[in-house]
Amino acid sequence: MASIRRHESGWRAQVYRRGIRKSKVLSTRREAQDWAARAEYLIDNAEAEASSQPFRDVLDRYAREVSPTKRGARWEQIRLEKIGRGRIGSLPIGEITAADIASWRDARLREVSAGSVRREMVLLSAVFTQARKEWQLVASSPMTDVRKPASPPPRDRLPTPDEIERMRHAAGEDLHHATARAFHAFLFSCETAMRAGEVVGLTADRVDLARRVAHLPMTKNGRARDVPLSPEAVRLIEALPEFDPLFGLTGRQLESLFRKVRKRAGVEGLTYHDSRRAATVKLSKRLDVLDLARMSGHRDLKLLLDVYYRETAEDLAKRLG
Repeated sequence: MASIRRHESGWRAQVYRRGIRKSKVLSTRREAQDWAARAEYLIDNAEAEASSQPFRDVLDRYAREVSPTKRGARWEQIRLEKIGRGRIGSLPIGEITAADIASWRDARLREVSAGSVRREMVLLSAVFTQARKEWQLVASSPMTDVRKPASPPPRDRLPTPDEIERMRHAAGEDLHHATARAFHAFLFSCETAMRAGEVVGLTADRVDLARRVAHLPMTKNGRARDVPLSPEAVRLIEALPEFDPLFGLTGRQLESLFRKVRKRAGVEGLTYHDSRRAATVKLSKRLDVLDLARMSGHRDLKLLLDVYYRETAEDLAKRLG
């Protein structure tokens, strides 16, 4: 039973139920009684109340409280906001079933690639795990009973020598111009396997040309990495005008200008990220898998072995002498 007592500021309501103690001072006895009744109801029905929250509210809470702790925060927040606008966002989180998730998955597959849907399903799994473990909103996750789309085959698009020359001509040779530096950055990534964000963040104090090492204090996987520089990579850096960061570009500029160069050159189907693949394929012929993983930052050795190390039995036999 709730306790309602006089207080110098009105009436104090006190509730003790299931080991939970709450109290509040209100203006009138009636208000105190109403508050106490509501507090007892919420304690007794906490799980039901929690599971009745619209899923979009849970997605919004995750975007505000959890996503900012991750390097991919902006991507997560955009995806969560979009998912929340759909039908599934209006459902109470406690009523969402595997069939609801499967229906959402099939609809998304008609809009985006299987790889994108897989990434969004991983994000939804993280939301349900947080809601179950930390927020006690659900007893189980419907994601465990939903099949993810098959992984798409890895991209194998590489720039050809002809495409490189056409883009070089389209970009121009004057590195005082941002367009030329964008293509220069692409060439640098083709030598180092560095991602676009790593390249644009590269500053003079993080490059030791004498030792031929570039230090990356933070990478996509959350770890620092030292990247060895080939003689060509050193040459590309030395050719740059004085900027800091070295390439004098933001990530958005690099992406936009690379697309511009590609269009001018009449090159289709090539992305900036394909430079990382080009570098990895080239380096796989010179480095063993562990050294290549340290240089490129890949954490999945199986991916490197399956995708980039394609030597035939004849090639291996030649190594044996």
